[in-house]
Amino acid sequence: MDYKPVPTVKDAAPFDAAQDAQVLRAAMKGFGTDEQEIIDVLVGRSNQQRQTIKAVYEAEFERDLVDDLKDELGGKFEDVIVGLMMPPVEYLCKQLHAAMAGIGTEEATLVEILCTKTNEEMAQIVAVYEERYQRPLAEQMCSETSGFFRRLLTLIVTGVRDGLDTPVDVDQAKEQAAQLYSAGEAKLGTDEEVFNRIMSHASFPQLRLVFEEYKELSGQTIEQAIKHEMSDELHEAMMAIVECVQSPAAFFANRLYKAMNGAGTDDATLIRIIVSRSEIDLETIKQEFERIYNRTLHSAVVAETSGDYKRALTALLGSA
Repeated sequence: MDYKPVPTVKDAAPFDAAQDAQVLRAAMKGFGTDEQEIIDVLVGRSNQQRQTIKAVYEAEFERDLVDDLKDELGGKFEDVIVGLMMPPVEYLCKQLHAAMAGIGTEEATLVEILCTKTNEEMAQIVAVYEERYQRPLAEQMCSETSGFFRRLLTLIVTGVRDGLDTPVDVDQAKEQAAQLYSAGEAKLGTDEEVFNRIMSHASFPQLRLVFEEYKELSGQTIEQAIKHEMSDELHEAMMAIVECVQSPAAFFANRLYKAMNGAGTDDATLIRIIVSRSEIDLETIKQEFERIYNRTLHSAVVAETSGDYKRALTALLGSA
């Protein structure tokens, strides 16, 4: 299956950064704030265009746009808007850092960000993280995780995955499928190291072949094998890789559903996925969400949020 990512946020055309800067200043000047104007301008522009607006705003008013937004906005609405103002890789680095800060670690956030990236994307995250926090991502992660889960994430972060320019190899896929079978279902106990090595080294197109060969060989899907052989964070990480190889949109649709299902809402996950995927495949995620759960993502978000926060998220989702 060829994955066709469709975004909800694209470059605005025509685009006038000076005009946008004036509109934003007027929306925040004086008594009260015009939140709808802020949503209309910032959600309606691509990240690159927002960076241009930020530079023009600073040159024109000698003020920092993000600082002004933080002063005027609050709560989850502020989280969305400030997230939109960050370059995408910096935004993910901030999310990774927050997941490892303080007591406890949000393993699910690490999995969501790290296990879903190609090697090319991972290299950018690693470079920006170290520049921003003066500490290698791998080092920080090692101090926050343990066991085979730590080993898998370390392999991913250190960039061992084959690039997308590596041709797929059917014979190698057969061999890798056989190794996975021998390391799991064919023996008592599990050789996690073999799973880690193949899941972290092979490119996503190669893994797609491996999973097909695995089913051919064992009569079971790779998901069934992982369910039998793994538990806890390692299980979550392996499943994230499998789901992203098969359909990134289904993986993120599932994460969004879990963030809104049951009592309370996991707003951090809701915001992170909608903001970070808006220029990648949020339209595709919407379609998958509706296909899997038989309701629109728009209606689910409307039911779970309110006020300017709701207006910002639904604007990012685009037409219902």
